[in-house]
Amino acid sequence: MRIKLCLIAGLMILLSGFRPPTYKMAKLKYNGGGDWYANRTALPNLIDFCNKNLNTNFAAQDAIVEVGSAELFNYPFTYLTGHGNVAFSANEAQNLRKYLIGGGFLHIDDNYGLDKFIRKEMKKVFPELSFVSLPANHPVYHQKFKFPSGLPKIHEHDGKVPQGLALIWEGRVVCYYTFECDLGNGWEDFGTYPEDTQDKRLSALKMGANLVQYALTQ
Repeated sequence: MRIKLCLIAGLMILLSGFRPPTYKMAKLKYNGGGDWYANRTALPNLIDFCNKNLNTNFAAQDAIVEVGSAELFNYPFTYLTGHGNVAFSANEAQNLRKYLIGGGFLHIDDNYGLDKFIRKEMKKVFPELSFVSLPANHPVYHQKFKFPSGLPKIHEHDGKVPQGLALIWEGRVVCYYTFECDLGNGWEDFGTYPEDTQDKRLSALKMGANLVQYALTQ
C-alpha cells in the first residue's frame, strides 16, 4: 500500500509540472559587526523574478552561509550586503578564494557605508587583483535584459554615478560589486522605500536577473 501511495504521489507531481528546486541562492554572513542581514526581502524577490523570467529553478527562500563554511560551495550565487564593518579571518578569506576560483560567484552590494571595509577585505581574498569598472558594453549588461548605459542608479546616496566593479580571475568575473547603486534595496518589497517607483524596482530586478544569468552561464 505504501509503495502504491508513493507511486500515485509521484505521478501527481509529474502531472502538475512541479520541479524540485535544483539549487539555492545564499546571503553571506560575515564577522566585524556589520549588518550582513540587511535587505531581508531582497533575495526572495529576486529568486521569484528569476524563476519566472529566466526559467531558473531556485528554492523560494535564500540560505544563510558563513564565509568560512564548507557549505559555501553548495551555492552558485552568493550575495553580500550591509552598511558597516566587514572582517574576514585568514581562513575565511582563503575559503572564499577557493569558492570563487572554483566556479562560485559573489555579488557585493554596498548598502551605503560598506565600501571602505569591503575593498580592504577583498584584498585578503585576492591580493593580486583590484576592482575594475565594467564598461557598458560588457555582457553582464546585455543578458536577457538590456542596459545600454550600464548599471542603473537605484538609490541616490551621495548622488554619484553608479559603478559596476569586478574582480576578474583568469578572464572570469568572480565578484561583481555594485557601488553608489544599492541594487538590493530595489529588490525589496514594493513600498519598503516610499520614494521608489515600480519602474525603478523593475529595473533593479532586471539587472539582478542579468547578474544571475551571467553568473550561471559565463
